[in-house]
Amino acid sequence: MYKTAFYTLGCKLNQFETESLADAFRRQKFTLVDYHEKADLYIINTCTVTSKSEQKARRMIRKVLSENPSALVLVTGCYAQLNAQTLADLSDRVVVVPQDSKEKILSLAGSLSDIYSPSPLHREDLAALLDGIPVTGNRFAFDPGDYVFHSRAFVKIQDGCDGQCAYCRVPLARGKSVSLDGKKILERIHLVLGKGFREIVLTGINISSYSWKGMNLSGLLSSILRIDKPFRLRLSSLEPEKIGPDLIDVVKNDRVCPHFHLPVQSGSDTVLSAMKRRYKSEKVREAAAALRRARPDCFLAADVITGFPGESEEDFNRTLELVRDIPFSYLHVFPFSPRPGTTAFHFKRTTAASIIKKRTEKMIALSSRLHGQYLDLWPGSVLEVVLEEDCTEPGSENRMWKGLSANYCRCFVSGMPEKQAYRRNSVSVLVEKTDGQALYTKYC
Repeated sequence: MYKTAFYTLGCKLNQFETESLADAFRRQKFTLVDYHEKADLYIINTCTVTSKSEQKARRMIRKVLSENPSALVLVTGCYAQLNAQTLADLSDRVVVVPQDSKEKILSLAGSLSDIYSPSPLHREDLAALLDGIPVTGNRFAFDPGDYVFHSRAFVKIQDGCDGQCAYCRVPLARGKSVSLDGKKILERIHLVLGKGFREIVLTGINISSYSWKGMNLSGLLSSILRIDKPFRLRLSSLEPEKIGPDLIDVVKNDRVCPHFHLPVQSGSDTVLSAMKRRYKSEKVREAAAALRRARPDCFLAADVITGFPGESEEDFNRTLELVRDIPFSYLHVFPFSPRPGTTAFHFKRTTAASIIKKRTEKMIALSSRLHGQYLDLWPGSVLEVVLEEDCTEPGSENRMWKGLSANYCRCFVSGMPEKQAYRRNSVSVLVEKTDGQALYTKYC
């Protein structure tokens, strides 16, 4: 069979969809290799959130083409949806499958296996196979039977977004918000639990907008938490204005991971209004306080954009103040990136690039300090960690595993008994120390 490699940029939803694609190839007995290795076909799942993510995609495509002169590169994802011709023009060995046709790749493995021969894979054959595969428009066709790359199971509950944020290109690529039938979500969770997963991550473009026949996100969570099996439940990004009493009541459940991510973007009401966000900074403070009351010492993360058009020094300082006051445990910091097709693309940009860079560096430095302070809370505590990777150094007698705690701390675990040392297992650990970036723990 042709050797196939996968590379993913962007969000957890993209990661989930790559898992589905890889599982489809695995089930057809294709040999899956790391993207650093030689392969016949490379499948690159792209992101369009920032110009940097698009640059990274182009750079990866060129690198693969250069290092593998006989390989084909199949490019899909949100960037492929919005700039297909730009990607196709990179090489005659590139085949582009837009995001709204990504489901075709699920069937491609079976079609390829039918025509397999020892000869090299040709672009014309690949394109012809893809042209012959129908598109159903089912955005929930992605459903991996098993996971190739992750120790935690992602379950897609929603796709698309009805928001009109001035800076965001994702709704152009993903379309309007749609939600999966709650019964099907429960069925999918039962299936992955049966495969030994102990953490379920609910993912989508905007899971806060989940809605199915009168059931909102809180109702869905309540249904999931009634499943009588051992697992923990993690939520992806939550919109601040959607965090109300009903959701707070649900996340008090100990099986919900005490880790919440808010796409805050700015602490300035002036900037939030220009961004067309649906809340003011006070709502962010209220949401964070409510989450902390429900789950003391929870890990709170946030997205922050620096240098949005019109952001003054005072606006930036208000964001710094908000981040410090809450305080957040970690920040994903993005310098503003003008995205074609968005309202903000046409905004006048008067802030010098050097100032934006300084603001970005200052915010990242604050994030590093706050993250270190959060990790300092945990030495001497017992945490539950899902094991992800054996990272024992060659020749070492001290076995070391890497994993993730419920409160989203990267953990290194030593002293693991052989029978407990396997991916997806959940173990109790005693936190011994931290280096400001991760926790070093011992099996207990």
